[in-house]
Amino acid sequence: MKLTLHEIASVLGAKNDVSGFEDVALNKAEFDSRLIEVGDLFIPLKGARDGHDFIVTAFSQGAAATLSERPVEEGPYILVDDVLAAFQRLAQYYLEKTAVDVLAVTGSNGKTTTKDMLAQLLATSYKTYKTQGNYNNEIGLPYTVLHMPDDTEKLVLEMGQDHLGDIHLLSEIAKPKTGIVTLIGEAHLEFFGSRTEIAKGKMQIADGMKKGGLLLAPADKIVNDFLPDQQKVIRFGPDADIFLTRLEERKDSLTFEANFLEQAIDLPVTGKYNATNAMIAAYVALQEGVSEPAIRQAFAQLELTRNRTEWKKAANGADILSDVYNANPTAMRLILETFSTIPATQGGRKAAVLADMKELGADSKLMHGAMITSLNPEIITDLFLYGEDMEALYVYAREIYPPNRVHYFVKNADKDQFEDLTKTVTTWLQSADQILLKGSNSMKLDKLVEVLEHGDN
Repeated sequence: MKLTLHEIASVLGAKNDVSGFEDVALNKAEFDSRLIEVGDLFIPLKGARDGHDFIVTAFSQGAAATLSERPVEEGPYILVDDVLAAFQRLAQYYLEKTAVDVLAVTGSNGKTTTKDMLAQLLATSYKTYKTQGNYNNEIGLPYTVLHMPDDTEKLVLEMGQDHLGDIHLLSEIAKPKTGIVTLIGEAHLEFFGSRTEIAKGKMQIADGMKKGGLLLAPADKIVNDFLPDQQKVIRFGPDADIFLTRLEERKDSLTFEANFLEQAIDLPVTGKYNATNAMIAAYVALQEGVSEPAIRQAFAQLELTRNRTEWKKAANGADILSDVYNANPTAMRLILETFSTIPATQGGRKAAVLADMKELGADSKLMHGAMITSLNPEIITDLFLYGEDMEALYVYAREIYPPNRVHYFVKNADKDQFEDLTKTVTTWLQSADQILLKGSNSMKLDKLVEVLEHGDN
């Protein structure tokens, strides 16, 4: 981070006189005092605890300065009205100063995977940095910006939203050169009320984009009313500007072709949705000057953020398809579709462990029940359902599944049958089987994955 104390004070309009403080270079910005190193700038944010309570600790750790909303006696400080707003403004300024190319990705599903893919493709030709983990909100995005290496040429930022206006804020901070909206699904429907409002929120990625920038959006009519006039818009999907022309899915890999590519691309991951994510990333990389051979080679060595769709091995040799980071109806339908198309191992069965999808609002039970249209008892022969809202799917599943093939486990304020779920699944699973696990992160199916992997009960 190439910024000095006086420069930051000037940018933020410091309310105190900083001329008495040495104009030292600040190494990086940290909001966790435990991560402070010598020469850092402390950002005392207000959360469960007020970060101002840790200013003394930050200086003892070696902080060179701190932002603050009140006078500080322990060391150099920059007085501001709102630390979070100042943190965001500082990130915005730093992007303006460095003139780094920002490529931003949002969407109800696939944004993290697409971000990872695009960053890996760009890294073949440029010094590239990307959002780490899930640092995709009003705190994580500026943190990412202020932590990018000094030689960064391309910055790939993931943008998440919980409420309308979140993406607008992030776009105004980052001012992307390129924006990508992967999909309009039902994530956080509880807070938005409808897919239309979700689409409106996602398309706000264009709000801070530079005039003439590139925006990729799905060929979904729900976004039509929110398409910007100032950017070049490319739609993707069947019969759109860019689309898949061939797709071959296998258990742990796939091959696809697209209308703008000269040759097929092989991916070491499965799922039609991943082919679409890869197609988007490839198109943007080509616009950034990355060659198609470099794109194909980078995809062959693809590394994705953990906890997304991932094949694992159970302790007894069974195949586990783990997709337990998050869940909404679109994501669940997509993974069930992919899992259903993968041939079963000879002599093996296919089962799905499905847990509640959170933040779906008043129609949550209805949307859980609707998952029955993505289930075929002749293909996915056994179901293990877990959670309060999954009871709605259990009611429908009992109508088409034999009684001994569908199992329901309660999780509510009064009762949690996670241990029963774990015992039943581990007892059922045999070495030739394939099993899918999908649910919201708060349902903790990752713990069941660990048990299956390591054989612990």
